[in-house]
Formats: sequence, structure tokens, C-alpha cells
Amino acid sequence: MEKYKNTKSSITGYEIKNDSILIEFKGGSRYEYNYKITGQLIVETMKVLAKKGEGLTSYIHKNAKSNYIKK
Repeated sequence: MEKYKNTKSSITGYEIKNDSILIEFKGGSRYEYNYKITGQLIVETMKVLAKKGEGLTSYIHKNAKSNYIKK
């Protein structure tokens, strides 16, 4: 699990996989977003934002919402 660079965010870490991304939030809850449920373009954008360390929380709220495969 990589640390998310924006320490003011509710996201604390992420793990990038081939066709998904696992996001960890403060408090320890984890959500996995994949191509099938969330969509390839959204997941790939989430990967870029995660590496960049900014904008991921807002992007999830606007585009991914509850379209995750597991919690």
C-alpha cells in the first residue's frame, strides 16, 4: 500500500493493480474499484490522481461514488 501524498485528504493510501485500484481511507476502510464495475477510464484516472497525490477524493465523489467491487 502506497501512502497518499495529500495528508489533508480522507484518503491515506492506495494500491494499484492491473485492472483496479484499492483505496484506503482514514479509519482503515478500504474500497476496491475495478474496470468491470467502475469503468476502465475512471479507474485509470484514479490511478493517475493517486500517484499525483491530489484530487482523488473529489474525483471519487463525482465519478465513482458507490461503484466499487468490495469494501
